[in-house]
Amino acid sequence: MTFSMIIQLLIVLLALYVGSRYGSLALGAISGIGLAILVFGFGLKPGTPPTDVIYIIIAAVTCAGSLQASGGMDWMIQVAERMLRRHPDHITFLGPMVTFFLTVLVGTGHVVYTIMPIICDIALKKGIRPERPCGVASVASQVGITCSPIAAAVVAFVTISNANGYMVSIPQVLMVTIPACFIGLMCAAAASYKRGKDLDKDPDFLMRKADPEQYAYMYGSTATTLDKAITKEAKASVFIFLGALLVIVAFAFTQMIKVDGETLAKVINLPKMNICIQIIMLMAAACNIMFCKASPKKAVAGAVWQSGMVAVVAIYGIAWLADTYFGNYMDQMKEMLSGLVSNYPWSIAFVFFLVSVLINSQGAVVVAMLPLAYELGIAGPVLLGVLPSVYGYFFIPNYPSDIATVNFDRSGTTVIGKYLLNHSFMMPGLVSVIVSTVIGYLITNVVFPGYFASFIQ
Repeated sequence: MTFSMIIQLLIVLLALYVGSRYGSLALGAISGIGLAILVFGFGLKPGTPPTDVIYIIIAAVTCAGSLQASGGMDWMIQVAERMLRRHPDHITFLGPMVTFFLTVLVGTGHVVYTIMPIICDIALKKGIRPERPCGVASVASQVGITCSPIAAAVVAFVTISNANGYMVSIPQVLMVTIPACFIGLMCAAAASYKRGKDLDKDPDFLMRKADPEQYAYMYGSTATTLDKAITKEAKASVFIFLGALLVIVAFAFTQMIKVDGETLAKVINLPKMNICIQIIMLMAAACNIMFCKASPKKAVAGAVWQSGMVAVVAIYGIAWLADTYFGNYMDQMKEMLSGLVSNYPWSIAFVFFLVSVLINSQGAVVVAMLPLAYELGIAGPVLLGVLPSVYGYFFIPNYPSDIATVNFDRSGTTVIGKYLLNHSFMMPGLVSVIVSTVIGYLITNVVFPGYFASFIQ
């Protein structure tokens, strides 16, 4: 590795670090500064922005935003809340399950902001240390991204893999990530079940509880969505959204079915899967607007649409910066890493994890690093197996869902920690990602190696 390569790599890392400190749009915008230095200062050839993935994100968040604007998301949250309040003793397991599957359905982890106060409230009123379900539930809301058929990370994995000769489909990805990530989360929940001191034995909590003002703050109100009126249009929008997801999955299955040596999608002349997703999502959004009273102004003002657009900018800048650097030094990268990845191909999981710690976006990790992994000669089934490792931004607790969870927990048990890394999300995050990655790798490379390998052309 030459001195110039090292300097340029440091510029890339510095841009990612500074962007993560500012957060939000800064992740993509500050990547533009790094890109300008590499292109205009060092004369590197500019890479290619990940336009296919960006278009899919725009379509998906437009659809999810219209669902939120119609009130459909409120109905989904109410259904989840009723289930949680019916079984408060199991909130440490049920809370993460709810945030996980909400993310799987909607494609973004930002739905956690609505349900998290409810999880905290149920735990506190039941006398369960809120840190136990809250820490895992926040992690679960992000883990679900690699399990959603409309999430950028999944669609990007399929698109990039197909372009590199690994003809995997969205259902195949979900066959690996959903069971692997769910098992990982349940292990994290089990590890959190008796985590920390019980509330009646925690001196810090008892001291806060003894203060009348603090007591009123903790127990004086109840976080709930059950008092919201749900219209028939809101319910209809949920069925439209779920129907769109089913159609997407059905189209994805046509990519797997073979007819006379060709996939069914080619036989019936379907467009590529990324085009299908965009069309279906936009059509569902239009139906929500026309038939379910989803106000366009309300949709673009909602948290789901805004967070999705932030993701677009982040992926745009980060992936373009990474593609520029690695694209110009691909031969050198192959020479440096070929021995390691040849002997231990699964070690790419550590690279995915470390990059995610820096850039706070699973979709951006996939778009930026997956082409490099294929160029290094790592097999598609290995990369599919370690896909859960693209979630590492719990490590430094600066992600909005983690910060919000700390604020939602009125008991004060969910914390960042005096030394930054000793926070409430570290243990469940590590347990979940490690277990999920190991299980995913075993599924694709040990238990069913022939099935997943058979789709390599």
